[in-house]
Amino acid sequence: MPRPKGSKNKPKTIKTTVDFAAQLAEKQSAKEAVAAEIASITANINALKADLKTKKAELKSIDKEIARIEAKKVKAETKAAESAKKAEAEDVLKKLLASGVSADEILEKLK
Repeated sequence: MPRPKGSKNKPKTIKTTVDFAAQLAEKQSAKEAVAAEIASITANINALKADLKTKKAELKSIDKEIARIEAKKVKAETKAAESAKKAEAEDVLKKLLASGVSADEILEKLK
């Protein structure tokens, strides 16, 4: 009989039965947990998008109000400047009339 090759001190492997059902159940539960987390994050993102949309609309309306108020301010400033100019012209006219200048000479100075 031929001599067997290899070491006789080789550890004998014991075949263990792998519990595939337990591994599948574990992975399925992990998958469901991740899917639930994704769903909650998606819901949170959608809520934030809706909030962002309302904030942008609010910002737009505030910008419109600011523009409207600035236009009123400019209009009031021009009106005040015109009234001041008119009052100054009337004062100059009164001074000239009081000093004895005729209306024709006043018109010549204004031109």
